[in-house]
Amino acid sequence: MATYLPTLKQLQYLVALKDHGHFGRAAEACFVTQSTLSAGLRELESLIGITLVERTRRVVRFTPLGLRIAEKAQRVLREAEELGDLARAAGKPLSGDLRMGVIPTIAPFLLPRILPRLRAAWPDLKLYLREETTSAACDSLHRGHLDCVLLALPYHCGDIESVDLFLDRLFVAFPKGEMPDKRPEITAAEIDETRLLLLEDGHCLKDHVLAACNRPELRAEAAMLGTSLHTLVQMVDNGLGVTLLPKMALDAGILDNTDVVAKPLDADHPARRIALAWRRGSPREKEFNLLADALRQAE
Repeated sequence: MATYLPTLKQLQYLVALKDHGHFGRAAEACFVTQSTLSAGLRELESLIGITLVERTRRVVRFTPLGLRIAEKAQRVLREAEELGDLARAAGKPLSGDLRMGVIPTIAPFLLPRILPRLRAAWPDLKLYLREETTSAACDSLHRGHLDCVLLALPYHCGDIESVDLFLDRLFVAFPKGEMPDKRPEITAAEIDETRLLLLEDGHCLKDHVLAACNRPELRAEAAMLGTSLHTLVQMVDNGLGVTLLPKMALDAGILDNTDVVAKPLDADHPARRIALAWRRGSPREKEFNLLADALRQAE
């Protein structure tokens, strides 16, 4: 008796539709026409004899079994990709495609320093970068959309392996003249909670800052939330409050052409750990350790 198996392409269409919830956007993600994607999914349903998706004019609704099959398809696709990873790992290291996620509080400050070095050291590496918040990047990693993530720890990112690259010290940034000038460092107790400016929820740096200050009331009393470190600096420069910035942002010149002063935070744990993470058991682990060595040199 002949056995008919779904193709990887059909599974890719199914997962894309699950991720995007829209036939047109799913087709764009798969670089095919909407009619091609729809036909592929109908062939899949005909093959297994089950309706996976209920189609209406406005809504794409997966059946309960369709959801289970889409989740399984995602794992199958990830395993299929790792077949190629095995072959690459056995050949020339750090060559071919590599998809790396980078969080927004690292990307604009570290990447300009490290990318030229990576291109020079590994000319056959095609590094595709995706900037996402830590939560989104970890989710993309486990879905197989990313191979590794450059992030800041501590953060619970699921079942991963990681290697620390370096510590990134936190600094208190304030309008010139607002804090003591003679002190080389600023303690958490000296921060006025009613003037503290933090990043909005979703950025792990916000949690790292609050943990370093070890003042629970700061979470409730933070004056305003910013969408980026550059936005926070502009707020501070306009006298709206104080904030905390990582050293890599200062080294990249984020305070240039401002009247903002920054001094190290005096605390028990005044730094975040910059790390490279990947899925546990990835066949490219040796490559990621090579990449980590190169990233350390940019510190």
